[in-house]
Formats: sequence, C-alpha cells, structure tokens
Amino acid sequence: MCQVNNTPIRCRSITRTVCGVFCLLLLLGHGPRTVAQQKWPYSPLTLSTNRHYLQHADGTPFFWLGDTAWELFHRLTREEITRYLDNRESKGFNVIQAVILAEMDGPRAPNRYGDLPLENLDPERPNASYFKLVDWVVTQAKQRGMYVSLLPTWGDKVLRLWGQGPEIFNEVNAYHYGYFLGERYKRFPNIIWMVGGDRPATTDSIDRRPVWRAMVKGIREGGGTDALVTYHPAGESSSTKFWGDEQLLDFHTLQSGHRKRDLPVWEMIQHDFNRIPATPILDAEPNYEDHAINWKAENGYFTDYDVRKQAYRSVFAGGTGVTYGNHAIWQFYQPGFAPVTDVDRFWTAALDRPGASQMIYLKELVLSRPALTRVPDQAIIRKGQGAAGEYITAYRDEAGTYAMLYLPVGKRVVVGTGWCSAAELTGWWYNPRNGDAQLIGKLNRQDQLAFTAPTQGNGNDWVLVLENAQTYRAAPGSSPK
Repeated sequence: MCQVNNTPIRCRSITRTVCGVFCLLLLLGHGPRTVAQQKWPYSPLTLSTNRHYLQHADGTPFFWLGDTAWELFHRLTREEITRYLDNRESKGFNVIQAVILAEMDGPRAPNRYGDLPLENLDPERPNASYFKLVDWVVTQAKQRGMYVSLLPTWGDKVLRLWGQGPEIFNEVNAYHYGYFLGERYKRFPNIIWMVGGDRPATTDSIDRRPVWRAMVKGIREGGGTDALVTYHPAGESSSTKFWGDEQLLDFHTLQSGHRKRDLPVWEMIQHDFNRIPATPILDAEPNYEDHAINWKAENGYFTDYDVRKQAYRSVFAGGTGVTYGNHAIWQFYQPGFAPVTDVDRFWTAALDRPGASQMIYLKELVLSRPALTRVPDQAIIRKGQGAAGEYITAYRDEAGTYAMLYLPVGKRVVVGTGWCSAAELTGWWYNPRNGDAQLIGKLNRQDQLAFTAPTQGNGNDWVLVLENAQTYRAAPGSSPK
C-alpha cells in the first residue's frame, strides 16, 4: 500500500498474480486445498433491507460476479474443469452459470465420460453417473468459495424453439425432476437455481409457465428452500416480463444480448430497479467478449471495452452484480466439437482474455464503499451526458457520503453535488482497465464541479468518484476497513 498526501493507494507494481498467490498461501496455511480447510465461510444469501441487492444473512454485501459456463458439465473432463475453476477463482468470479441438460444436444450427446443425463430422455430417470460429475463440480466450486448458478435445463427442452429440442418436459415430470434436484443439492450451500434457459416463458401461441412453476415447486419441496431462484430469459428481455406480478422468483435477471454494441442495458436495469415491490436485478448475459456482433464475423467482435461498458453501466444503473461471458468459453470450444457462430479460438486460449481479468476491478470498486445503499441518480450529471456509446451512468449512496460516475468515453463532465452536505469533497479517477485509483485531491464543494478525464476518447473509460472528505481515506477499489 502506497500513500499520497497520507491517503492509502493500492500499488500495482507487484502483480495481482503474485499478491494472489501470497494471499492464497496464507489462506490455506501454505498447504494444498482440502475439504477440511475449506469450510464454507458464508451465511446464506438473502435480499438487502431495501430489496434492491443481494447480501449474506449476516449483512455482508454480495456482489454477483458471474461467468457463463453453459456447457461445463457436458464438454469438459475433471482435469479441464479444475483448470477452469482455478482460473476463474483467481480472477475474482464468485458465480459459475452452468446447465445440467445442456443446449448443444445435451440430453442425447454424452459428456466426456460417455454419460447421458437422462435415461431414454426421461426427466424422471436421471442417470446417477452423470449427476456424480455435477456433484463433483459443485463440491469443487464450494471448496473455492464459489457459487454455482445451476440451470436444470436449457429452455428449448421445455418450449421447442429455433430448431433445438427435444421438448421433453410437462408439468408432471418437471415437478418430479425439480424435486430430485432440490433433494439432491439441498446439502450444498453454494447453489443458486436459475430456470428459464435462454428462452421466453411464453410465446404468442404457447404458455409454458405452468411447466416452470412445477419445476420450481419441485425444487423447493425437494429441500431447496434455502437456495435462491431466478430465471434466465431470452435476448433483450427480462424475467420481469414473464414473472413480474408473480412471486415465483427471489430475484430477477435480464439478458441484454449480442445483437449490437451499446444496447441500452441501463434502461432495462432502471426499469426493473424501479418496479414495486423492489427485487434485485442483474444482467446475466450481456455481450460476450470475442462474440461476433449479431452472430456474424463480418460485423466484427465484441472487445473487452465493449464488455466493460455494458457491465459498468448495468451495475451503475442499479444491478446487484453482472455476469461476464466469452464466446469460446460458454461452449468450451475445442478440437472434436463443432464451432458455434463464428467462434475464433479454443476455450483454453480465451481463459485470460482482457475482459475476464478486468471484471474484478468492478467488484472491488463497488464493495470498497457501502454497496447495499446504492441509489442510481442520473441527475448528478449536469453536463457532458452522451448517447449510446457515450452514455454516462451515475449512482450515490443513500447517506450522501459518496457518488460514482462511469464515463465510457474520457471527456469533460460537470457534476452536481447536491447529494452531499459536506463542505469538502475528495475526488478520484478510477481506471476500469487496471483498477488503479488516481487522487484528484481535496475540493471545496460547490453546487457543481467540472472534471476532465485523465485520457480522452473511445477506449478510455473512467470512473469519477466523489466523496465526503471526512468519511473515506482508502482509495476506491481498496478493501473497506
């Protein structure tokens, strides 16, 4: 830890990897990871007092930093899964989203050990060998302090769309399958259930909500009452579209999707954040790094910059966290498997892509200040607001002790300070690309203040942090004291 004007600032001259190894050795007592050493350290997840965010039952904030690993059970060996989980743990991910009945012909194409999940495509006849691998993965995640957001099935197994399928569920077997899952995984404290599987719950002609209701009922009656339940919808929609007036889910997710750059995810989040009664919301599938824009390589590929813009703007608009994705990793593309929609590399080459390494800086930033009393507040932005790729998002805390603005493009911005009653503010620039915090200094609070980002233009995104000078001393992104 370095200091500027007696203010602690993180020093990144020592790499995160070295620091991570050091901390890991301390945590594990300089020995190998064992189940005995890795007692689950967290109280159960629940909703914050204001119902906008997720927290642990002991009041500790929980910032959802997920990774999409849809085909994990279906396409990887144990050794490959270990490599993947170790990598994601080192990058600060705390939720792994994976599907039991996977999208890529999961019920009919066996996993790497030759096991199918179901016997004769019957949800009431699960294959014990296949589920032993699922058990093992959940255990491995638990030992790393990570949750598994477990999808019982991809959505086309309930509602056949887009030439996928097979459609194998009805209300009766969905309940029994859900009961089996709830009973089997009730002993694991690191399960979050995610039904839906990238599909709408209704279409113009078919309502499949009764099937999902039956599956969730089975999960809960099977013993899964302590685990939270959410729904993963299709692209550019929210689970509130199907379940907004129904108390089936504990929290909601949306998918801003992969159609084009700068889809207005902030509007989607704000819409759901403002619903009554309040419920946590997050983008569980934004644009994936290395995904062809609109699924066509000739349109170019989403970059780490595209990923950052959507992630920060969804969280600053009120999201309780966000999920990262990489196009090669969700499908675990490797020799022997057909590529899906212009994938450009194998999954092993995608593990350390820039966007994956940068997501931890967002989590660290949010958790370095009171995270459960965040209030989205666009009125803070007086001048400099832009549209689409330049759209700025801002939030403050309820007590008026700090505010943050995400600028997707480095430029001049004028900020209102009416949210704070302090006579003196401290200003910081926080770099989403490397997690560094640059001290602006002490400022006499006026009705509005002007700031210019340290670097300008596209690709130079910044977070402006303003806070009561008497309240905070550690730099944004540092561990709270």
